[in-house]
Amino acid sequence: MHSDHDRHPGPPAVGRRPVRVDRDLRHRARVALPLRQVRLDHPLLPALREPAAAAWQPLFHFGILLVAVGHVGGLLIPKSWTAAVGISDTAYHVMAVAVGVVVGFTTLVGAAIPVYRRRTVGPVFSATTRNDKVMYVLLLGTIVLGLGTTVFGNLTESPHDYRETVSPWFRSIFSFQPDPKLMTRATLGFQLHALAAWALFAFWPSSRLVRVFSMPLGYLIRPYVVYRSRDAARDSRIARRGWERVR
Repeated sequence: MHSDHDRHPGPPAVGRRPVRVDRDLRHRARVALPLRQVRLDHPLLPALREPAAAAWQPLFHFGILLVAVGHVGGLLIPKSWTAAVGISDTAYHVMAVAVGVVVGFTTLVGAAIPVYRRRTVGPVFSATTRNDKVMYVLLLGTIVLGLGTTVFGNLTESPHDYRETVSPWFRSIFSFQPDPKLMTRATLGFQLHALAAWALFAFWPSSRLVRVFSMPLGYLIRPYVVYRSRDAARDSRIARRGWERVR
C-alpha cells in the first residue's frame, strides 16, 4: 500500500532542505503574466511586438536627430548671421514653427510607442527598472515642454523671440560667462523646458541613453564572417586548401 506521502509528495529536497522559489522571481511572474494574458488581444499590441516594433524605431531616432539640428540652428547660430545671408525674421519664424511642430510631434509619438510597449508587453515590463521610469519621465517631459513652447508660444499675437533671450544665454555658457538675466526675460515655457533639459542631461550618463555615445567603430575593422555550407550538394566547387567543408 502507498502512503499519503507517496500520493502527494512534498517539495523536492536538496540536502534535506526544500527548494524555494525566489520571492522576486515569483513577484515578477505575478506582474508579467497578467499583462501578457489580459492584453494579448489588444488591437495595437501586435504592431508593437518584435519584429514589427522595429518599423517604429526610426520614428524617434530620426525625429530626435532633426530636433538636435534645429536646436543647433536656433541656439548656436546668432540672429545677425541669418540676417546677413538674407533670411528675414518672418521667414525664419515660419520655417522654424512649421518644421518644429512636425518634428516635435514625430519625436513625441516615437518616444511614446516604446513607453507603451514597455508597459504592456510582459517580458519588457519585467525588465524595466526605476532608472528607466525616471529616464522616460525626463525624456517625455522635455519633449512635451519643448513642443508646447513651439505650438502655444506661437499662437499668441506677439510670440516670444527666443533668439534674443534663450540663445544668447545658451551661448554665454560655452564662453564661460553665463548671463542668467537673459533667461529671466524668457517666458515660463522656455524656462521649464531648459530646466527639464538640464535635468535630463545630468541623468543621461546613469540611464540607457548613454548608448548614444557608443559608436561601433570596431565594426569597420572586424574580420569577415565566413559561412560554410554543410550540404555537399549545394556547393560542387572544388574546395581550396584551408576552406574544406565542415564534416
